[in-house]
Parts: sequence; C-alpha cells; structure tokens
Amino acid sequence: MDISKLHVLYEDNHVIVVEKPVNIAVMEDASQDLDLLSIVKEYVKVKYNKPGDVYIGLVHRLDRPVGGIMVFARTSKAASRLSDQVRTHQFSKTYHAVVCGKPKREDTFRDYMRKDSKTNTSRVCRENDKDAKYAELSYTLVDTQNDLSLVKIALKTGRSHQIRVQFSSRGYPLWGDQRYNKNAVKGQQIALFASSLEFMHPTLKELMHFELPLPSRAPWF
Repeated sequence: MDISKLHVLYEDNHVIVVEKPVNIAVMEDASQDLDLLSIVKEYVKVKYNKPGDVYIGLVHRLDRPVGGIMVFARTSKAASRLSDQVRTHQFSKTYHAVVCGKPKREDTFRDYMRKDSKTNTSRVCRENDKDAKYAELSYTLVDTQNDLSLVKIALKTGRSHQIRVQFSSRGYPLWGDQRYNKNAVKGQQIALFASSLEFMHPTLKELMHFELPLPSRAPWF
C-alpha cells in the first residue's frame, strides 16, 4: 500500500487516527504481508523526516478482513494512557455489521469466550472453563431487507473475534464471514466495519470522536 493513500482522520504529536483498509493485518503476522502498523510508521517517518526507527504504539486491534477506524499512539505516554482507557472500558468502539437472519430490535449479549491459538478461532464457553473471558456487546437493529439485517453494535469488551462469534452462536452469522458462517461464499468480504471511535485524548484531556460512513459495497444498505 502506498503511504500516500493512507486515510488519516486526525494526527498530532501524541496520536494518529486512521482508516484501516480491509484485508490488511494490523501488525506483522506469519504471512509477512505489509501491515498497517508498518504503514503508519513509514507515513510518520516520511512526513516528518524522522531519522531512525519511529515509535508507534498499538493500543487496540481489528481483525484482518475488517476495515474501519483505528487510533495509534505516537508516544509511550499516550500508549499507556490509551491502553488504560481500553482496560477500564472508557474507550468506546461502535461497529456496523450485516447479519444473516432477523434478530430482535435490540439486545445485549453476555457470554464467556475462549480462544484456540492453534486454530486462531474463538467460541462461546462456560464461565468455569479454562481461559474463559467475559464478553459483552449491545446492538440495535437499523434495517432489514430480505433475510439480511444491518445492526449497530456497541462493544463493551474486546475479545478475539467477539462480534463474529457472539452473533454466530445465536444463529445470526455475519454475511461473508469465512470463518464463522458456514454459508459464506469464497471471495465474499465480511460485512463488519468499525464505524466510530471515541476516547479521551491522552494529554489534552478532551473527548475525541471520529466517525466514518459505511462502505457502499454490497451487502450494505
């Protein structure tokens, strides 16, 4: 990806907010494909003519196939303070997704989940299972067409593949989810988008809010 094509929503000396493209890993993985963290580092290095290695702190993640808003820290102090906000649930993330089926108008999902690192998959489990972690989200139904529903999701916790697993476990898998939707067709792009982000600026102590319009690609409506 050409760094000139990086969509930067906001930047200052402490944070940089960008749009993550779909199908790009947030950080380097086994594929060794170009990742967003490296792209942001190169962007800052070139724009500000920084010598040597550039510090960019990763404070939250998005699954590789998912696009949307992300914030990175430009200082270790900012990284620490933003990470504290994530840990104490003061870091607000909103997603939109298209799910298969017609869920009720609004609901809150409360589960325990565990991740299998060998297969990079997660599942709902019992509270007393080994490595079980609490997972919670709330959603509202935005629209329904045919057998697809657009939902707006407020994520309370940030477990691996949480949205995908919690909806799938209730019979409403995400459209195009190659991992948790058995009816997904190869080549479909998962219909999940990180549409807004809200956090307290780590040094200015001002509430920062960022929002992106939903992608126009199918099956958004």
